[in-house]
Amino acid sequence: MDSTYKVIQLVGSSPTSWEEAVNNAVEKASKTLRDLRIVTVDQLDCRVEDGKITAYRARVRLSFKMED
Repeated sequence: MDSTYKVIQLVGSSPTSWEEAVNNAVEKASKTLRDLRIVTVDQLDCRVEDGKITAYRARVRLSFKMED
C-alpha cells in the first residue's frame, strides 16, 4: 500500500541528558500528532552557564503518516 509521510523538525531539552531531551520532544509531539513512525537525531548540544552544563538539547526529525 502506498503511504505518504510528513517530516518535522523539533528541539527537545532536558536538564539531565540527551536521551531525555529526545524523549521530551517525542512525548510533546505525540500529544498533537498521530501515527509517529521514526525519530532521527540530527544534532546534540548543551547549554553552558558559569562553566557548567545547564541543559542538554537534541534537534530531531520526526516522521508521521499522512491520513488519507
